[in-house]
Amino acid sequence: MKHNLLFPSFGDVGQLTESQKTLQREIHLARNIQTKLLNGEKPKLTNGEVSGISIPARLIGGDYFDFYPLGDGKIRIIIGDVMGKGIPAAMLMILTRGAFRSAAEATQGPGETLTAMNKGMYADLRKLGSFVTVFCADWDPNTGDFVYANAGHIPPVIIRSKADVVEPPKLRGVMLGGLPEQVYQEERFQLQEEDLVFFYTDGIIEASNRDGEMFKLNRLISILLEHRHEQATVIETRVVNQIHFFTEDLPQKDDITMVILKAGGEKNGEPPL
Repeated sequence: MKHNLLFPSFGDVGQLTESQKTLQREIHLARNIQTKLLNGEKPKLTNGEVSGISIPARLIGGDYFDFYPLGDGKIRIIIGDVMGKGIPAAMLMILTRGAFRSAAEATQGPGETLTAMNKGMYADLRKLGSFVTVFCADWDPNTGDFVYANAGHIPPVIIRSKADVVEPPKLRGVMLGGLPEQVYQEERFQLQEEDLVFFYTDGIIEASNRDGEMFKLNRLISILLEHRHEQATVIETRVVNQIHFFTEDLPQKDDITMVILKAGGEKNGEPPL
């Protein structure tokens, strides 16, 4: 399956200068590093499952997702979108990852985590004139408790096992790098057995076909409703396949990133052929 990455053009490989060859090697090394960081070992849960994927529009991208295990079987989930694309955005993605890992270890909840991340990153983001949107959530697979905080990111789609699309309490917060002393608030929501939570970046709903039509949220929700009882990794593949079918394999304009959370219950479905 094509992933429509926009590789930088260096012309005829046989005619590359040594400096161009070095740059090419370093870009591929940067991609390998980013791929390993984004595709680390998924957390093993006793009740429920999570999965994530990121497909950059260029060789390397600025989207970010991560999982951080907490005590008592809980897990902290984050998804983010750095302003910009390519190598500059990828560098800020690494900065965001480091800030999240440090904050997640030292804070009690998603709100404190985002507050600490903004405090640690604000000066650097202002120097670079950039921002990062982030959605962070703590999930307890054993109780279904879902606590979240938002720094200017798109809220996830939540679908009940009986095909109800539900909207959790709205929670707004400025992007990381927006205000120096921003304190992020929290809301909570109770997930039920086999509920689906779909975190995503806007590269999904803004993917366009040859007529300039966007994929849009309603099309995404229809796919999630149809496949809500399948495994997280299967749903992930379904969405990616539908995006490529819709865009007719046109080159991506933006990074595509998603995280899928399936609350406890029997895991159904087989991977698509």
